[in-house]
Amino acid sequence: MATPNVVMVQPQTMRVTTVQMSPNWSSGMCDCCEDMAICCCGLWCLPCLECQTASDFGESCCLPLIVPSASLALRTGMRERYRIQGSIIDDCCMLCWCYPLIWCQMAREIKKRKGVAAVSTHNYTQVVQY
Repeated sequence: MATPNVVMVQPQTMRVTTVQMSPNWSSGMCDCCEDMAICCCGLWCLPCLECQTASDFGESCCLPLIVPSASLALRTGMRERYRIQGSIIDDCCMLCWCYPLIWCQMAREIKKRKGVAAVSTHNYTQVVQY
């Protein structure tokens, strides 16, 4: 005679939340017209844009002005945090040849992703049988 399955624990609902992010930059390097305020700030007062972007990313606002390699560290950190594809070599080359454009791109990225994430929530019921 087979023993019946007895549920010893009541079913519980588990909520699993996943955040979906794009693996690419939300705007291109030369897409300055997407946000004219950032573009103008980068054109006429790049140090101000650097400080604001670093601050918005959670770093010290003085970091880009004091540490020469902070631009590379911030861009690489941004790629890691937002899971954007690329490499440190790409970051280095972009910063060497297109410095103001890259800072504008990073500022636009933070502005678009700040507080906005595609979130999907799933409910699962867990049943434990003994």
